Amino acid sequence: MTIPSKMDAIIKKELKKGIWLEKVDVPKPPYGWALIKIKRTSICGSDIHIFEWNEWAQRNVKQGMTIGHEFAGEIVQINCDDTMGFKVGDFVTAEGHVVCGKCKNCRIERQHLCPQTKGIGVNLNGIFAQYAIAPVYNLWKCDPSIPLEEYSVFDPFGNAVHSALSFPLAGEDVLVTGAGPIGILTAAVAKKAGAANVVLTNRSNYRLDLAKKVCPEIVTVNTKEKSLEEVMKGLGIEGGFGVGLEMSGSGESLNLMVKNMIMGGNIALLGVFDHGIPVDWNKIIMGALTLKGIYGREMFKSWQQMNALVKSGLKLGQVITHRLHYTDYLKGFELMASKQCGKVILEWD
Repeated sequence: MTIPSKMDAIIKKELKKGIWLEKVDVPKPPYGWALIKIKRTSICGSDIHIFEWNEWAQRNVKQGMTIGHEFAGEIVQINCDDTMGFKVGDFVTAEGHVVCGKCKNCRIERQHLCPQTKGIGVNLNGIFAQYAIAPVYNLWKCDPSIPLEEYSVFDPFGNAVHSALSFPLAGEDVLVTGAGPIGILTAAVAKKAGAANVVLTNRSNYRLDLAKKVCPEIVTVNTKEKSLEEVMKGLGIEGGFGVGLEMSGSGESLNLMVKNMIMGGNIALLGVFDHGIPVDWNKIIMGALTLKGIYGREMFKSWQQMNALVKSGLKLGQVITHRLHYTDYLKGFELMASKQCGKVILEWD
């Protein structure tokens, strides 16, 4: 395959609201990295933050960098001696967190907790481009039985898997707050893992209807229309939920969850909150609740679990609602910002 010198890429050209499709140099992989021809990418919430240029984006993203981190593509060049079994022509996706490999957590096989982590598409040039680079160590080979577009959403799916499987779920009543794509997948994983009841809350009927397509067995609740207490009574849930999975980043949702947990219950927190969110800490303490913060995916345990869940029937593809050519990227970003969608795929071939 002939590799061109220039390519299309979606970059943060100016330090203000917006993103731009530009011609840039095709990157050259440093030692230990691979060059990948991108086939499919999906748009993440963090990409929307970069587009809108909020405070978080201003702290992390440099002018001129290529954004994006959720993808599937084909290896076209590998620059290392130990290829870890990968070869040119393999279809891959990749773990988006690049870790140092030297710190205490990396050396005791807790790489996902590396304090030196750098994010592809945030701190490092990303994958919204015709070609991109990633460390060989981070690559994950695509199973040919799983569509490439589904692999392009493995990154957020991994957040859902990591969150849902943080606590034992078999026989538990589980509350999931926030029905964005990750929340929907979290609820589906919880049900697949043997939860007795899985209740998913949101204020968007569009998102709740989408959740039913992904996993018809979950119970969806629009909290503007129905109280959680009423739903619990109808399901015969006594004392509260045993496991809570907070995906929304809403203080109101977190307090609703805390209020409805059984004493001694477990809560995993993936949603990121604004500063100054009031929380009833006394209820957490007196309720003997356990709270666990979730960051990214477990490397590479979550990836193995994702493969197994999809191959055993979890309907990952149902969370994809729109497919666009990459030149229509602004339409994709508008859809994601509107929240009237699931995952939005950009096609690069």
